[in-house]
Formats: sequence, C-alpha cells, structure tokens
Amino acid sequence: MASGLPHPVLLSTALHLDEITIGGVPMEFKHVFYSWVAMAILFIIGFMLRGRLRMVPGGLQNVFEVLVGGLETIAVNIVGEDARKIFPILGGIFLFILTQNLLGLTPGCDAPTANINTNAAMALFVFLYYNYQGIKRWRARYIGHFTGPVAFLTPLMLPIELISHLARPLSLTLRLLGNIRGEEIVLVIFFALAPLISTIPIYFLFLLAKTLQAFIFFMLTAIYLKGALEHAH
Repeated sequence: MASGLPHPVLLSTALHLDEITIGGVPMEFKHVFYSWVAMAILFIIGFMLRGRLRMVPGGLQNVFEVLVGGLETIAVNIVGEDARKIFPILGGIFLFILTQNLLGLTPGCDAPTANINTNAAMALFVFLYYNYQGIKRWRARYIGHFTGPVAFLTPLMLPIELISHLARPLSLTLRLLGNIRGEEIVLVIFFALAPLISTIPIYFLFLLAKTLQAFIFFMLTAIYLKGALEHAH
C-alpha cells in the first residue's frame, strides 16, 4: 500500500519490479510498473470494445458510452465547442487516473497515484498541454493572459499570473497525492483494527472517493484549457 505501509502480497514484489537498477543506481520502479498495468488494462478494454461495437449498445459498450458521453457534455459546458477537439486528452486523463486510483483497491496491486512522481508527471503534462493550446490559438497574443487588461497593470499582473500558473502543477500533484495516499493509509489502519467488519464499508466509500479525485483532476484540466483558449480580457 501507499507510504511504505506493508501489503500482504504485491504483484510487483513477486515479479521483483519494486526496484530496478540503472547505471548501478537503484531506483524505485513500483509506481511505473502499476502505471503500465493501468495502461494495459485500458488498452485491453479498448480493443475489446472496438471489436464488439454495435448500433444498439449493450453491456460494457453501454457503460462506456454513457461515461464518455457524460464527460464530453461536461467538457463542452466548461470549455465550449472547442472541447470536442481536445476531448480525447481530457477523457484519457480521467480514465487513466481512475484506473490508477482503483488499482489501490485491487488485491495484489498498488495505486501509482499514491506516488508523487506519477502525479507530478501528469500535472506537468497538463501544464504544458494547456499552454501549448493557448499559444497555438493566440500565438504572441497569448501573453495577454498574463499581462492583464490594461498596460499599466502589467508590472503587477505579470508576476501574479506567472506564480499562479506555475503553482497549478504543484496543486494538481499534491491534491491527488494527499487524497489517494491518505485514503490508503486509513484503509490499512481500519484493516489492522477490524479486518472485515470495518473495511468493507470504508472500501466502498473510498471507491467513490477515488472516482471523485479523478473527476476533480479532469475538471481542473478543463478549466485550465478554457482559460487558455478564451480571449484574454
């Protein structure tokens, strides 16, 4: 589990992939391994759905159509019609984080999002991506998002906006890390006190919480993209 707490059996431990050595330097690899597991799960589900698409959806296709359709509607309501072009990124972020989070509730697995490196990588990607989209749309005029509405406010607004934007990856990283790691620590404590009676209701509560954390990351990414794509005022 997270934060170095003991876990009965971990798949990465059985495969000797908790740590690898590169250039004679041992490096933690467990979070990378479970990120790959999450990617493999999503690829497998994607290929399964691709081969079973029906005009009248049923089963797994129906679940994902409702999920993806709902997320796209939310994204369009936040960003506008431009969201349809960038929704594969937004939807992919939600599904990837959700899968990683749920691995923490899967026996034999650990949540990669309980490791700061995983979250920092995703937060940095979001930071670079929304700025790329803003620069792609507005070119040199994108600087207007940082300088404020009138020229004489630029010396004040520029450092404030720069600090605000640079704080976003840190905020995304620590929010996800704190919630996921905290939940797993609490789950381990409850399991140690009363293995079954206390763990089952907490398990389902954390199932909801982990889904919510993926949704919050998705929403914040959409909000950042909205700010980058709209005209600077």
